[in-house]
Amino acid sequence: MEHNYTGEAPLIQLVSFNKLLEHYDEQAKSDDQFLADRAKRVLKAQEPYPELRDGFDDLSVLEKRKEVIHTILADTFSSVLTQNEIKTASVPYDNLVFNSSDRFQKILADAGEDFQLEIRNMPDNLHYIMQCTVVLNFYYGFKIDFKRPLFYDIPDAKGVMRHYRILYNADFMELIPTEKAKDLKQKDLDELLENFDDLELWKEKIPPNSFIAKGFVISNMFDVTAEHSISEIKSTLIGSNKRGSENFMENFQDTFRSLFNLRNISVGFAGYDIDTNRLLKIHGKGIESFILKGKEQESCDTMLCEYSYHKLMSESNYVAISNVEKYYKKSSGAQPYKNLFEQGIKSVILAPIADNGNLLGVLELVSNKVNELNSINANKLIDVMPFIVSAVLRSIEEEQNLIDAIIQHECTTVHSSVYWKFQEEAKHFMAQELEGREPAFKEIVFKDVYPLYGQIDIKDSSKQRNVAIQRDLMIQLSEITEVLQVALKKFELPIYEELIFRVNNHLEEIKETLYTNSEQGIFDFVQEEINPVFHHLKREDEDLKAAIEQYEAQIDDTTESYYDHRRNYDESVMEINMKLAALLDKKQVAAQEMFPHYFERYKTDGIEHNMYIGSTIANDRSFDGLYLNNLRLWQLQVMVEMENAHYALKQKLPVPLDVASLLLVYSTPLAIRFRMDEKKFDVDGTYNARYEIIKKRIDKSFIKGTNERLTQKGKLAIVYSQKKDEKEYLRYVKFLKSKGYFTNKIEIVELEGLQGVTGLKAIRAEILYKTDDTSEKTYTYNDLMEELKA
Repeated sequence: MEHNYTGEAPLIQLVSFNKLLEHYDEQAKSDDQFLADRAKRVLKAQEPYPELRDGFDDLSVLEKRKEVIHTILADTFSSVLTQNEIKTASVPYDNLVFNSSDRFQKILADAGEDFQLEIRNMPDNLHYIMQCTVVLNFYYGFKIDFKRPLFYDIPDAKGVMRHYRILYNADFMELIPTEKAKDLKQKDLDELLENFDDLELWKEKIPPNSFIAKGFVISNMFDVTAEHSISEIKSTLIGSNKRGSENFMENFQDTFRSLFNLRNISVGFAGYDIDTNRLLKIHGKGIESFILKGKEQESCDTMLCEYSYHKLMSESNYVAISNVEKYYKKSSGAQPYKNLFEQGIKSVILAPIADNGNLLGVLELVSNKVNELNSINANKLIDVMPFIVSAVLRSIEEEQNLIDAIIQHECTTVHSSVYWKFQEEAKHFMAQELEGREPAFKEIVFKDVYPLYGQIDIKDSSKQRNVAIQRDLMIQLSEITEVLQVALKKFELPIYEELIFRVNNHLEEIKETLYTNSEQGIFDFVQEEINPVFHHLKREDEDLKAAIEQYEAQIDDTTESYYDHRRNYDESVMEINMKLAALLDKKQVAAQEMFPHYFERYKTDGIEHNMYIGSTIANDRSFDGLYLNNLRLWQLQVMVEMENAHYALKQKLPVPLDVASLLLVYSTPLAIRFRMDEKKFDVDGTYNARYEIIKKRIDKSFIKGTNERLTQKGKLAIVYSQKKDEKEYLRYVKFLKSKGYFTNKIEIVELEGLQGVTGLKAIRAEILYKTDDTSEKTYTYNDLMEELKA
């Protein structure tokens, strides 16, 4: 036999039976003749071999003196209990065993020839420190507790992993210092206690080979497989990080196999939705449902027979089917027996995962052997179901939290840069509530922040939308006329002629211009006058029925009218918005890293965005004007990149729409307040309201003394009111021109006064476009349009 651990150690391990033999020395003097004779026989057997008292490290002695050692240990290893006790004589914290009970030998034999006996979780550096703690306790007298439960993991003959707890009896050990042992004081202990992981320090205080450990230990082992399995299930379910791991289900199945002592059972899960009374597939790595057999979801009424439904739903009790085939035949192929039988499952336990009588899901244990799972061993689940229930409840809670987080991310504007402030207020709110006061969520205000606003707007969107609606209505009215003319010819009723006259009047009305009330007027006319007539004609005549059904097939269910050109327009707007929003969001990630700032964007007919930057938002970072300048330059650059992204997309759109871009520069810091009713930030105070007025009206403004709109396709408009802003932005435009973002056509224009706002000016810079990401060639708007047409 060999030592398992061969690294450095503070203890020189000598196997010795001295302490046990001293016990026999005492017994030899006993008045009890039987005990005295027995002790003398043991001592006489040992006498020729002094090394058994003095100690030895030559492990071959164990084999040579096997018989004598067996005699010495005979009382300790009772022959009456040898089949029952799992017991060994060994060297402590090692896997060297030199005497053992028959039951331990059988356990090792069942594990197979290749099996290596090893204490669980005993790395080499831990070996050294564990031996040191023994020295600190038993030699130096420092009371420290480093006892850990020690285990052997040994597979049985069937290959099921069994777990054995080791309890040491160290009564027969002696600790003798060598010349290397040091005199340790309290300060040395304090240092060691602070540096558990510093192996070198331990070696300095308690050097290798500084003590002789003379003797042996008796290990008593207990099969704790069931308790261990329950503990494993518990820790697996509690550790949320474990549940996401690749081999979660594989480990989970193995644990159940140990608990049931069955090598080939498998575990499945199905979720339950109380609102729809359905069993659901649970999406996770390796999680299957045997009763659902690959389906995403099924109604409980179809998936469970009356007996299993009642047991699981009403009683919250398990269903044990020890012979699936028998019940499959007996029920004429009913569920759940059908799905189980078709998968080759012979016996099964279905256990309800329920909380206070409310079903959350079903645990499925299946076996390919008849009777292997039954109503008796189903009782083993009693100990583990509470952990499964709590894990499922926590999963539901985690999922709900995730859903809430997604909703918050997608639907509200609590941006990550200001989230800390909301958390602060939420903590205050909770503290007030706990103190029994009436809690109030304080208003959240950020003072002295600089605003940045930008928009990339779809040009003439109202006009384009009206053209699409106009075309759809004209087609719809023409189709109606055709059907009515067939009806007039067939039935010669004047009412059809009158209806055709009214339809044509509507057509004439919208031929030139679509007025605001025209669309609703035509919609009401079709709903109230045309549809009832068509309904009547479908019953009257088969030919007309076919023509009307052809007309109806082209009517959109949602709008209840023609939706062809309008669909193309809506899809084009949606694609532009998605493309530009995705680009802006992606670019924002890098901008936040430069300096944290509030950001929001929303989709209208195009994309608008607001940004606010300042020290009050940045929480723990000091703000400098440099960060504002940096963000302004970033915004300018990104606007041009969004323009480029749009014109790369334009040729693929159902309706080739144009866009125009605008930035608003505002140098006066302002305050923003979170409005609880609208769940968004707004500028705070009447003075700051000027900024909002400019923002809302700016894109409709004209150049002073002309009928020319400020925003134009192919140009970026930068609106400002102060000379220093003009200088700053001309500097940025000049820099970006050198990078191929703008042409030389840069103009400064004055704007017509907006209602309540005067003195605004704008820089308009002509954008250069790239045809693709790899090309260095850039184009003006008109060049690009020619290029795209070519």
